[in-house]
Amino acid sequence: MKPLEDAQTFVLSECPPHDPVAVDFVVAEGLVLADDVVATEQVPPFDNTAVDGYAVIAADVAGAADSPVELPVVDEIAAGAHSAHVLQRGEAIRIMTGAPMPAGADAVVMVEDTERVGDDRVRISASVESGAAVRRAGDDVQPGDLLFEAGTVVTPAIVGVLASINARRVHVHPRLKVAVLSTGDELVEDGRELQPGEIRESNRRMLAGMLRETGCEVVDVGIVRDDEDALETVLLNAAASCDAIVTSGGVSMGDYDVVKAVLGQIADMTWMQIAIKPAKPFAFGKIEGTPIFGLPGNPVSSIVSFEMLARPALRRMMGHRRLARPSLVAVADEGLPRRSDGKVHLVRVLAEFGDDGRCHVRSARAQGSHQLAATALSNAIAIVPDGDGIPDGADVAIVMLQG
Repeated sequence: MKPLEDAQTFVLSECPPHDPVAVDFVVAEGLVLADDVVATEQVPPFDNTAVDGYAVIAADVAGAADSPVELPVVDEIAAGAHSAHVLQRGEAIRIMTGAPMPAGADAVVMVEDTERVGDDRVRISASVESGAAVRRAGDDVQPGDLLFEAGTVVTPAIVGVLASINARRVHVHPRLKVAVLSTGDELVEDGRELQPGEIRESNRRMLAGMLRETGCEVVDVGIVRDDEDALETVLLNAAASCDAIVTSGGVSMGDYDVVKAVLGQIADMTWMQIAIKPAKPFAFGKIEGTPIFGLPGNPVSSIVSFEMLARPALRRMMGHRRLARPSLVAVADEGLPRRSDGKVHLVRVLAEFGDDGRCHVRSARAQGSHQLAATALSNAIAIVPDGDGIPDGADVAIVMLQG
């Protein structure tokens, strides 16, 4: 059996990042920057007010907290407008949040500290320092600032920054288009009553969601029946139109299987038995240069195999620097027993932080590779090395299934 680390290293080595493309910044969210982003404009582009209020010369209201000051209101500036008036000593200008500061003014008094007197005067009852409530031009971004390094994942906030500096096009690693399919005459998905020997298709639906969560565009190929010619056509078409293919089932060591037969003819495949439980069988190869991940058919094994092998490789292809899920050391609130069998056991657990600030885990109970319902609510995998298991209260390494 192959150690998990060796299998991961092999698969990652065969899945390099895709070449960057230039895209409009509005569609870059979730993608990975391929180049540094350097500002060419300052943000904000001009001095502006942080509050609604009155632009003043601070010296004019120095004693206003003790003795309110009345000033004539000589103009009004809304956001998006500007004033040609140069503020003089003993004057005030009404100003709205985000509006440019008028020439001559050096502070803003909040509207809460004022009272309008008639149509053209304001009574001010607070003193302010020079610069109060003023956002200076360029105090967030200056031309030449390195804002985001290559390898940064574009978040909604980063999209906002790109808009603010007029970075209309950015270089990113493209989103992968991944085909997912199920094979087998026994699979049913139309909601009808099951006949003897039939099961309802679930892996493809599950894996499609996992691919979307990974950031991929999913191409749902559907169910392919146990027909070599049909499967070969589907796989060749998927390889020609997609960046990767994910299948489940047909990778175990055993009797004849249509998936294994077809892939043996059209793909350069490596069939593995990995020293983990569940998800021991795994296959990886390429069809005309397109990676194909052959996951085991049992649903829990399919989840574990995807998380440990396919997901990191797909993320690398999309330029991510952090390939694995977050990992940490948790406390086992109950024992995680096992028998020595030469494998690392990947136990599905429920993890939550306690009042002590540490993460605590307990088993998701049923651990059979076919028992998807018991696994569905787990949010972490405990790494239990070969041996007798983890005793109650001991530390255990876990991999979170979110983030």
